[in-house]
Amino acid sequence: MTQYDALTVESDGGICEITLNRPDLLNRFDALLETELTHALRSLSADPDVRVAVLLARGKVFSAGGDFELMLECNVDIEARLAALQRARELLGAINNLVVPLVVGVHGAAIGLGATVAVGSDAVVASKNARIADTHVAVGLTAGDGGALFWPQSIGTLRARRYLLTGDALTAEKAYEFGLVTDLVDEPADVAPAARAIAERIAALPPLGVRGTKHALNQLTRQRAGEVVETALMWEGATLGSADLVEALAAFKEKRVGKYEGR
Repeated sequence: MTQYDALTVESDGGICEITLNRPDLLNRFDALLETELTHALRSLSADPDVRVAVLLARGKVFSAGGDFELMLECNVDIEARLAALQRARELLGAINNLVVPLVVGVHGAAIGLGATVAVGSDAVVASKNARIADTHVAVGLTAGDGGALFWPQSIGTLRARRYLLTGDALTAEKAYEFGLVTDLVDEPADVAPAARAIAERIAALPPLGVRGTKHALNQLTRQRAGEVVETALMWEGATLGSADLVEALAAFKEKRVGKYEGR
């Protein structure tokens, strides 16, 4: 089995459990984590013994989203920017082409790309303390790495517009009410057992029926992806190179209101 640095992968009884494993970095999505998660998801599709996957995270949050230092590198380096967009494209492809169901457990905040990965799954278990937000616009970016694809599918276009265009966070309870979360539990410690229970339920079902249904559902998502993903990535690439991005990140770090000029 492949050894990873940013995550762990364990398989047993037809269930593969992937865990984001950099709590000291708040499981931020940098080049390493994006690349490794893409590889892990693709490997699932190539393993006939896996019937379902569970994605969890260690630490106090599920994922704090994108890595600020990587964003700043992309701001000044076109090659880094193009590479980042390609990694986003490949991660979305790995999610949309995954042939086994994916159950995600969110025990803390899931922000930006962390939210995208969760919402792009087949079931989301969240504890009541968790928050889910796509905050791309708050740092001057277009929601290009999946938010404009997965959020409308889950909560409807109008609600997706409202939250993607403000970057406002949803509590887990509100996300459950809207349909962004499928299963709500009380405490963070309850998340992993509940996610595993759903996975066990799926793994015990006739596999051909499950896999065929998953293929059919993937087709719906891929059709929608064809309508929006490349446009969203194009605009995300443009905003990665903007002065507003640099100002937004500086304002966040300095805990002040940003001053934006749209350039």
